[in-house]
Amino acid sequence: MIVRVETTNGAVQAARLTPDQPTLTVAAAPTWLDTARTYFLLGVEHILLGIDHLLFVLALLLLVRNRWMLVKVITAFTVAHSITLAVAALGWAQIPQAPVEAVIALSIMFVAAEALRQKRDESDLTRNAPWIIAFAFGLLHGLGFGGALKEIGLPQSDVPLALLTFNLGVEAGQLGFVFAVLGLKAIVDRLIELKLPWARTATGYGIGSLAAVWFVQRLAIML
Repeated sequence: MIVRVETTNGAVQAARLTPDQPTLTVAAAPTWLDTARTYFLLGVEHILLGIDHLLFVLALLLLVRNRWMLVKVITAFTVAHSITLAVAALGWAQIPQAPVEAVIALSIMFVAAEALRQKRDESDLTRNAPWIIAFAFGLLHGLGFGGALKEIGLPQSDVPLALLTFNLGVEAGQLGFVFAVLGLKAIVDRLIELKLPWARTATGYGIGSLAAVWFVQRLAIML
């Protein structure tokens, strides 16, 4: 559960309460460092608890095998969702969250399908310029991040700082996930010399199938 406390001067404190951490200490006058830490941690928690966003990143890892291209893809995704995160959080674009969440599920299905088609050499655009796909769908995912941040609220006195640190938290969580997946893959490859091509295929189908279920569920909510 997210708890948000706003003082009369516009200062905001927010935190996610869990069974392990059920309390929030409210500062009499939060400093800029308190605000930065609060929103950074909220950004990290949001991406790590956002299974759909993580599955999209995992699908991108399946799609891109070249390390330099992977850097470009992650950069394109980061730039894109940073733009729309700010636009949505600041209220410059009023887009209902329900259709955004449905299309996010659709984006995961698309990238998973492209990863599987690439394995059969049936994909050209995503093989040659996957960063375009990452940027386009990054704009969409940024609306999801921004919608969540808008619900939490921004402190009137430190809007740029809160926006920046929340975005940095999202990036830190995202990069941590990428490094964890790549590290796990390196360990498995080292322990098991025999390559398992079916594992990549099974992962792609698993991601796509779960995203399809989410899409149907989110579409049903809209109807």
